[in-house]
Amino acid sequence: MIEPRATRDSKADEGGFLETVKVVVQALLIAVVVRTFLFQPFNIPSGSLIPTLLIGDYLFVSKYAYGYSRHSFPFSSVPFDGRVWASEPKRGDIAVFKLPRDNSTDYIKRVIGLPGDRIQMKNGLLFINDAAVKKERVQSFEVPAGAGYRDRATFYRETLPEGVSYVIQEFETYGNKLGRNTEVYQVPPGHFFMMGDNRDNSLDSRDMSSQGVGYVPFDNFVGRAEVIFFSIEEGSSPLAIWTWPSAVRWGRIFTAIR
Repeated sequence: MIEPRATRDSKADEGGFLETVKVVVQALLIAVVVRTFLFQPFNIPSGSLIPTLLIGDYLFVSKYAYGYSRHSFPFSSVPFDGRVWASEPKRGDIAVFKLPRDNSTDYIKRVIGLPGDRIQMKNGLLFINDAAVKKERVQSFEVPAGAGYRDRATFYRETLPEGVSYVIQEFETYGNKLGRNTEVYQVPPGHFFMMGDNRDNSLDSRDMSSQGVGYVPFDNFVGRAEVIFFSIEEGSSPLAIWTWPSAVRWGRIFTAIR
């Protein structure tokens, strides 16, 4: 008996719909696995890591670099303590972590102090375990300083004891200068001391108040920043494709983060 054409078409439509649902579910599962265990995308909303990272940079963070804690999962949804397959951050890494005071807000800073280290700032010079970190002036020029102001920014190259080198920014007039002279911070076991490269405009471990960052527990680390996969000028929308020719920072795309 030959089925009516309408019945055959209905079954074909049903089969096509189920196949589409199957593909979508598989794609979502793959995306969840990749985001949870391999790479997670982040965007940079503030200038605390200027000049290394700029507002409008989009980057991938490797989730496996430091092993996995509950914060490796979406919404910190898996309730377990500690880390599995743990590998501690290295000094100089740029890392994403959950802000210790709420364990939910994502922050990104550079790892400066390891467990047991003594960290201090003296007149803008970084000291690690009572030894000054090498600091060399690179250049100075005027940059926007917020609220319609401009300021002279000076860039310096810091070189950590392990050889990691990067550029920091200091302002001549504006910005928070309190972080240029600090107490000695003794990093507790299992914690890390984080700082921004934009030294006069970064809320980081130098602020130990209830509104600051303080020492960051190892369990709060989400992953290590690896590569910029997209970058667009501050104030531009990545969805406005028609602005890309002039707004996208083409030279920053697919650059490694150091």
